[in-house]
Amino acid sequence: MIKYPRLNPNIIEIGPIKVRWYGLMYVLGFLATYFLIPRQKRSKEIGLEGKTLQDLIFYLALGLVIGARLGYILFYQYANLGFYLKHPIEIIATWHGGMSFHGGLIGCILAGYLFAKNRKMPFWAIADCVAVTAPIGLGLGRIGNFINGELYGRVTHVPWAMIFPNSDGLPRHPSQLYEAFFEGLVLFVILWSLRKKDHPDGSMVIYFLLLYGIFRFVLEFFREPDPQIGLLFGFLSMGQLLCLSMILFAAGFLLLKRKKNS
Repeated sequence: MIKYPRLNPNIIEIGPIKVRWYGLMYVLGFLATYFLIPRQKRSKEIGLEGKTLQDLIFYLALGLVIGARLGYILFYQYANLGFYLKHPIEIIATWHGGMSFHGGLIGCILAGYLFAKNRKMPFWAIADCVAVTAPIGLGLGRIGNFINGELYGRVTHVPWAMIFPNSDGLPRHPSQLYEAFFEGLVLFVILWSLRKKDHPDGSMVIYFLLLYGIFRFVLEFFREPDPQIGLLFGFLSMGQLLCLSMILFAAGFLLLKRKKNS
């Protein structure tokens, strides 16, 4: 067993003001997107740079935060909707924790669509440029989860198991690091390599949905299910159910595309 490195989730604390590592990971993820999008051929062709790119990042940041929070409430706290309706301030209380990747994904898609429509730019081309860089933010976010000691894995006796703070004291998979590696680094390397080939607009988005869905679906078997939900149908987590919808959508799109081209 490896000792969990107890890291202070707060970088800076000045009275009630706290700068957290998790929040910094969001910022670094968007900075990576900002600097990597202009390096893609397609982004130059559609003029996605300078002030236009800065505006897109703003749209995406807003869509991500709003979507991730609402997604968490709808997907993971649906049994407590009455509480949120009675205490609406809790809906925006992101400082209490609770963000959903799938909700953030939907929020980013909607924000990107509104941006493209307002600027009269090709939505799928924009989405491709963003999708290629998204794994960096995802990987950094999982590292933030690890530092917070949250979203840890299931009980295990593997040599690299850790006992996380505020847990039940049992050794568990450091599943946040598994996700950071596969959903972050590995997925980024694959998509960054694929971008060099000529693909129809929308292809990188489909690859992202398919590969992320597969990686996350498998890794969820190592992650502790959300206690308020547990396992659905006795064997699937909510994350796996949502990822399965991503995989089916992406696979269906690819099959229709292949059938159309045959």
